Amino acid sequence: MKLLKELPGKTTFLKPILKFYIIGLSITTISRIFLTLIFWERVTATANFWHLFFIGIRMDIILLTYIASLPTILLIFLPNPILKKLNGFIRYFLAICLFFLVFMEIATPTFLLQYDTRPNRLFVEYLLYPKEVSNMLVKGFGLQLLLAFIALVFAAVFLFKRSKRWFCLGEEVPYTSKLLLFPIVGFLLFWGARSSLTSVRPINASNAIFSKDQFTNSLALSSLYTVSFAVYSLKNEEDSSKMYGKMDEKEAIDRTRKYMSTVPSDFTNSEIPLLHKQKSTHKTDKPYNLVIFLQESLGAEYVGCLNGLPLTPNIDKLSKEGMLFTNLYCTGTRSVRGIEAVVTGFLPTPSRSVVKLGKAQNGFFTLADVLGRKGYETSFIYGGFSNFDNMASFFNGNGFKKIIDENDFKKDEYAFKGVWGVSDEDLVAKANDLYKSYGDTPFFSLMFSSSNHTPFEFPDGRIELYDKEKNTVNNAIKYADYAIGKFFEMAKKEAYYDNTVFVVIADHNTRTYGKNLIPVHKFHIPAFIIAPGIEGGVNYEKLCSQIDIPPTLLDLTGLDIQTPMPGRNLFDLKDDVPGRAVMQFHTTNAFRVGNEMVVLQPNKEPVQFEINGDENLKEKQVDPELAKDALGHIITASSMYKKGTYKLPEN
Repeated sequence: MKLLKELPGKTTFLKPILKFYIIGLSITTISRIFLTLIFWERVTATANFWHLFFIGIRMDIILLTYIASLPTILLIFLPNPILKKLNGFIRYFLAICLFFLVFMEIATPTFLLQYDTRPNRLFVEYLLYPKEVSNMLVKGFGLQLLLAFIALVFAAVFLFKRSKRWFCLGEEVPYTSKLLLFPIVGFLLFWGARSSLTSVRPINASNAIFSKDQFTNSLALSSLYTVSFAVYSLKNEEDSSKMYGKMDEKEAIDRTRKYMSTVPSDFTNSEIPLLHKQKSTHKTDKPYNLVIFLQESLGAEYVGCLNGLPLTPNIDKLSKEGMLFTNLYCTGTRSVRGIEAVVTGFLPTPSRSVVKLGKAQNGFFTLADVLGRKGYETSFIYGGFSNFDNMASFFNGNGFKKIIDENDFKKDEYAFKGVWGVSDEDLVAKANDLYKSYGDTPFFSLMFSSSNHTPFEFPDGRIELYDKEKNTVNNAIKYADYAIGKFFEMAKKEAYYDNTVFVVIADHNTRTYGKNLIPVHKFHIPAFIIAPGIEGGVNYEKLCSQIDIPPTLLDLTGLDIQTPMPGRNLFDLKDDVPGRAVMQFHTTNAFRVGNEMVVLQPNKEPVQFEINGDENLKEKQVDPELAKDALGHIITASSMYKKGTYKLPEN
């Protein structure tokens, strides 16, 4: 009894842990206040925005509890003589964790400006490419980087100097007293880590969602939490049912099939559930070449002929020579997601793009694979290093016979070289030379531009600047448009031009942000096709998705072909069928049919909106069938990747 009465006074050995919580909560709360002030107009546009502070404290306690669990257990279970020897370890462990907490908060404002959310899996992925990313940061965010470095040095010195006093061991406590305290401390750790005793599942990032604005929701978390949670969530990237809900695979496939421009008799292989015959509606005596010119970060808002800024005179002119897509939406916010959609036609999943996933590095369907089997020469041409974002590995294993990147440009062969490689005008000149060399052999090629990327570097004297300062997104887009014009100017002089299907299409917008869960207007992208048999000045105005472009392009080559692509051949789509688009914004997925859009979030019930203009979303009652169709597309894509059934049959 005497021992129990003395227990409250025997907790001094836990003072380092208590101080760790106080300091950690101070860091995250001050940062959250600072971010709210920086983005005041954006944050206060959300009703009850102040909820983010209360939610933030709750989520911060979860993070700090996970970190504090190890030193707390050591303090309780290790005898005092051993603890004395480990005092340095506990001190440095807690100090290093606080430093990383500070580091992530300092990195947050720039990331928020660029990606409209706190650091996430993308932050981790960029660490794999230190050369490109460091050069981009130095040139594009030099001042912010310098200030951040100074702040981090100061924080490191301060934390490690103070840690000796903050986290030193208190007076020795009898071992039996510590053991008697363990049930109470263990319960508090369990409660702190789960943040709930009534919920079956521990509280996670989805519980921080309290508004329709992804940006404001993310402020309720800490950046160390969001990055840690993103890494932890990688284990679920092959099983979307753990994030969005369960569905029988057959039902999911049936729901995906009903949105394809096919009939049941078109499907040819039960082992490859979406494999189907696609007959060309543009028959030719000889198959046409196919060239895809993928544009880095080009949103519809920058394109004149789509009622955007007057930055694209060449696109505006060239689009009148073929078919312009006025209502086309990209599937994601990263280049690899755009490559995935345009080159493979694959649906976006909760996982990373298949360009980066291990099971897709060989035997995965691509346009290069299917056209290579038809005797086409296939190539990928890029001004930067093709190993970035794992592109070289993916293309090399999936049908691309030739890969040309920065290493293949000699000094006397390019006009300009920046952080992301040689300029777009050098890229198109190299491509034109390659295409001429093929002679009468049919070819498929993917060109990928890079000049319109932070820090927006391009040669002098090519364009009349739109902004006074040279290295801006508007000027970079205008230069990218200049290179597009230069490519077609060269191509029109060559024999291959009249036998080639050309498409110019964006991978995604420059920045994707907005007050809605899905900022639909930021997914609107340009594309136009110039091809034999396509009358100039035609606009395709029905809603469509990036994944609809590859099957439509295959139609124009004149080939009858087998493909597992779930996208629609737009030339074979009935007039009375409404358009459809799929969009992914971080872990939020949208499925849009006409003006109805269902949004799926991890561990949340679906929500539905009526779209009246891309920025005007009106929440309404969820259509259960539409919500199931949305989930069916995600389950189908995850299943096909996991089972390796997004492919062509063996020859």
